[in-house]
Amino acid sequence: MIIADTNLIVYLLVRGQYTEEAEAVYRKDPKWGAPRLWRSEFRNVLVLYLRRKLIGMEEAFETVEQAERLMGEQEFEVESSHVLRLATTSGCSAYDCEFVALAQHLGVPLVTSDSALIAKFRPTVVSMRAFCS
Repeated sequence: MIIADTNLIVYLLVRGQYTEEAEAVYRKDPKWGAPRLWRSEFRNVLVLYLRRKLIGMEEAFETVEQAERLMGEQEFEVESSHVLRLATTSGCSAYDCEFVALAQHLGVPLVTSDSALIAKFRPTVVSMRAFCS
């Protein structure tokens, strides 16, 4: 199991520049987890795509359904105190630190393309490319 940040989920399900890397991550480990926050972040990305007319409403509906099936029962609550400590000491957002806190709690990697998170939270946080190597 890995913790997938919201961007990784988007990259897998919405064709784009990073889809092939996300597919490689999925092939290596198809069991993805995330804090419950992922749903709101994912919907927000879809709204941005809708506003920019990159996708239509039906595609947005289908994509969110795919994402919810992908994540299945692998949504978790995180300890607020852990998130606050991580965010305060790192300077990263509490949103991002929810993913880090969950990965640390479960003892699994957080796979992301966020270079700031990768730099601040090694070895817990790894890039898509490093995970697949």
